Amino acid sequence: MNITDPWFTVTAITPDTFAISEYGHWEKVHSFLLLGDHKAVLIDTGLGIDNIKRVTDQLTNLPIDVITTHVHVDHIGSHGQFERIFVHEGDRDWLVHGIQGLTIEQIRKDMSRDITKPVPDSFDPSSFEPFRGAPAGLLHHGDVIDLGTRKLTIYHTPGHSPGHVSVFDHLRGFLFTGDLLYDETPIYAFYPSTSPEDLVRSLQEIADIPGVTMVYGSHNTLGLEPGILDEARSAAAYLLRHNLVSFGTGIHTFNGFSVQF
Repeated sequence: MNITDPWFTVTAITPDTFAISEYGHWEKVHSFLLLGDHKAVLIDTGLGIDNIKRVTDQLTNLPIDVITTHVHVDHIGSHGQFERIFVHEGDRDWLVHGIQGLTIEQIRKDMSRDITKPVPDSFDPSSFEPFRGAPAGLLHHGDVIDLGTRKLTIYHTPGHSPGHVSVFDHLRGFLFTGDLLYDETPIYAFYPSTSPEDLVRSLQEIADIPGVTMVYGSHNTLGLEPGILDEARSAAAYLLRHNLVSFGTGIHTFNGFSVQF
């Protein structure tokens, strides 16, 4: 299915898996729509500069459950367009009451800078407000979401946020890593609401998931070869061995990605 949209770029990874990307913003955010037999899952809802539901409505008629990898502004932008939102307990308070550690002034500044595509008239960065609301339910480590012939396993992978999760698609072997693992720009664990120790443990966790065929982070390059998981394992060991797993040790660069503590 070819969809031309003024803000979102839609990529059919497979006939039942779509990346919905926002390349016009400096964060180059990806959300992912996974179709099953009786329902679909949308992993994150983007920046909120434009309404992602306009795109998902064109891709499927199935009911959609939203899985929140974590509660940061660039991942919950269109949450208000969907009825069934799920989040890990560790980030639930942020979803309901607002994100800790960032002022609304900083959020609005980050949202509006370095935009390279025309934005809709409905977007006003001076009055932008991140979504707040109660989830339909909570995610737990080991949860299996049954889409019929397609099953997704939830991994609690904190570090970038307390309730960060990654999602493994058993049917395709796709691992969706949110902001735990991506390339080009540093993975962030250097501000008070992050945990370098948890991030390293989470990298070790995902490196041991069997059967991964591709890794899909939420930013930058769309799709990374599974060998990056071996690099993540080696990176975690290096950081631990050299006592670098703490705030203030800076940017650590490895083969294919970097981490900032």
